[in-house]
Amino acid sequence: MSSSAPSSSVQVVHGRVRSLHRKPETRSEHGLPKPTARALHITHAGVEGDFNRYRHEEQHDEPNQAVLFMPVETIRSLNAEGWPIREGDIGENITTEGIPYDDFHPGDKFRAGESVLEVSKPCVPCTNLYLLPYVGEAKGPGFLKTMLGRRGWYASVVREGWVRTGDAIERV
Repeated sequence: MSSSAPSSSVQVVHGRVRSLHRKPETRSEHGLPKPTARALHITHAGVEGDFNRYRHEEQHDEPNQAVLFMPVETIRSLNAEGWPIREGDIGENITTEGIPYDDFHPGDKFRAGESVLEVSKPCVPCTNLYLLPYVGEAKGPGFLKTMLGRRGWYASVVREGWVRTGDAIERV
């Protein structure tokens, strides 16, 4: 009789919240970059105190775009390619560490702090990224091409709650 534990096909995926970002609606300002916050309250409507003009005005507060994840590993890769991206620059709410970009998939659920978020779709690069001071009109098309498949992941909110810098992120 074997005493070995049964094998599981579920891959354990966990990392941590490296940084958090939100930007309130400010007249005459665009949403990039998003300043760093120590904690975020995530509701079904999205990150409390964060305003995304495109999501609000064009997508009518689409719940599948409530939160944006970006792995710091992707930012580091882009830095190595010469793009001086900092955390929060591209509008992410949660910069993760320890979970590579390709380990996020639509339908995956992650616990981040008290909240549970379900990955809905990849974020597609748009011309708003031209607003970054190191991109602009001249470098914009090349930057958009560079960001294809690396822009971050949108998520909907399954369970509301607080998320703090340093909290664990685990697939559930």
